[in-house]
Amino acid sequence: MHDRPETLGELKASGYSPESVKDEMRRNLIHKLKTKDQLFPGIIGYDETVIPQITNALLSKHDVLFLGLRGQGKTRMLRMLTAFLDDAIPIVAGSEINDDPLCPLSRFARDRVAIEGDRCPVDWVGRSERYHEKLATPDVTIADLIGEVDLIKHAEGRHLSSEDVMHFGLIPRSHRGIFCMNELPDLSPKIQVGLFNVLEERDIQIRGFTVRLPLDLCLVFSANPEDYTNRGRIVTPLKDRIGSVISTHYPATRKLGVAITRDNAWTDRDASVAVFVPTFIQSILEETSRLARTSPHINQASGVSVRMSIANLENAVSNAERRGLLLGESHVAVGIHDLAHIAPSARGKMELAMSDEPGEEDRLVGRLLAEAIKNVFDECFKPKQFRSLIEHFESSEAIVIGDGSQTSETHAKLASLPGIGPSLESLTSGIEPQLPEAPFLPALEISVAGFILDALHHHNRLNRRATDSGKAYGL
Repeated sequence: MHDRPETLGELKASGYSPESVKDEMRRNLIHKLKTKDQLFPGIIGYDETVIPQITNALLSKHDVLFLGLRGQGKTRMLRMLTAFLDDAIPIVAGSEINDDPLCPLSRFARDRVAIEGDRCPVDWVGRSERYHEKLATPDVTIADLIGEVDLIKHAEGRHLSSEDVMHFGLIPRSHRGIFCMNELPDLSPKIQVGLFNVLEERDIQIRGFTVRLPLDLCLVFSANPEDYTNRGRIVTPLKDRIGSVISTHYPATRKLGVAITRDNAWTDRDASVAVFVPTFIQSILEETSRLARTSPHINQASGVSVRMSIANLENAVSNAERRGLLLGESHVAVGIHDLAHIAPSARGKMELAMSDEPGEEDRLVGRLLAEAIKNVFDECFKPKQFRSLIEHFESSEAIVIGDGSQTSETHAKLASLPGIGPSLESLTSGIEPQLPEAPFLPALEISVAGFILDALHHHNRLNRRATDSGKAYGL
């Protein structure tokens, strides 16, 4: 910014002219659309639904409300709106509310421009400094958002009738920028009423001062549906003043959900144990979340966050990593037995519809996981393909797959299983489109075998029992 104008005179000579923040955002959005730039990089699954809604709202110069269940990326997209702001804008040096040097609002800026004229110093504010966010809580006051008389300034000798005694709240300090209020329904109704003038008349008034500040703002909000946020609701006149309500949603397909989880979960660990995550494991975890979003045992008004899939995958990877550390193995793959450890990461991410007995949440996770394993298995195989395997267990002992089994020992036992051992390579390629490096292959084959055996158990073809070393499958 060293080559930018540093005084009001230099700014005038540069040809600068004031522009409202919504015109600025509209101009930058139009440029991105013309150049085919990605509007919200990293946001998956919203290209045909949510992003067109946001685009139309910004082109219309609307204030917006993002309405959707938890874990749908509302706050993340709101913070990405700064990409539609200019790199930097000029302000009167020392201004608390980002006064435009050619159109100052505050008493401080007006006086400084009047006294110093073209010698008035100019500062430049970057786009990240023009975004302010506040989480709505019941204790938020009008003074926090709009402002209040500053008694310290009054004690210093300034008169109560002077504008200089005012302390500006978050909204005036967001002048010429974006102000975001998260979880709007949690804001008390009387405070929501205080936003009426900001949204419609675009001005504020503090403590009866006759001066009004015509603010230049883009106001954005986030909220869960009102039928879920029992703590409060958005008052109707306030919602009426919001230009566009953007409706968000969960991933439309399992494939999109897997892609979102893969992008956000911490699976690339910097540790002595390398962990491979098979694609079918990711599909099972995402299917578990999708089943939860339709389960009658879960309050669907609350929703099941995408964060559940992310946390579950991270816990499954952590258990595989833990197993590798305990057994002294350098290459492991996440298996079905690792999914038995996702209960802690699923707790609290589902609101049970009726029963709230101890352990009920964990039991529900187990049932959803079993159904997810069946669904993913049925897309790849049919139980009758493994008739010879089932018959094998009639005269043979059960096979154990779990945390206490060494990869080499378990892999050797798989070779004797008809229907799995001889054709394990083809089965692996059938459900794992991208095979890993060679050191991972034995662990992957065990993971696939565990998946097949567990699915046959859920299809009532095999028995399963818990042992010290893991899960034993047989008849």
